[in-house]
Amino acid sequence: QVELVESGGELVQAGGSLRLSCAASGRTFSIVDMGWFRQAPGKEREFVAALSWSSGDTYYADSVKGRFPISRDNAKNTVYLQMNSLKPEDTAVYYCAANDRIGRLSDSRAYPYWGQGTQVTVSS
Repeated sequence: QVELVESGGELVQAGGSLRLSCAASGRTFSIVDMGWFRQAPGKEREFVAALSWSSGDTYYADSVKGRFPISRDNAKNTVYLQMNSLKPEDTAVYYCAANDRIGRLSDSRAYPYWGQGTQVTVSS
């Protein structure tokens, strides 16, 4: 089992920045990939970014490419999502996820482990 705890969400003005953190514990040696997803009110959960734990390769949704770099600190078993140039449409609950086998990184069904979510609100 892998446990994930997100932090860093808050209210921010459009154009501002936030950094989300996701700390993993438990069977962290089994992690293959980690990702960030988000869900806005009345919308489906959508892929934001993912990172291969072994290679460090990163993947992004087109809507955040160039604005939300994903990174990791292996020693702390933590993955980060640096959110820059925030827009009101980025408002959502952001979830961290992890998988322990190869799967489609943009598909939420590939991730068995999820954090509780952290609210990001961007005001215009």
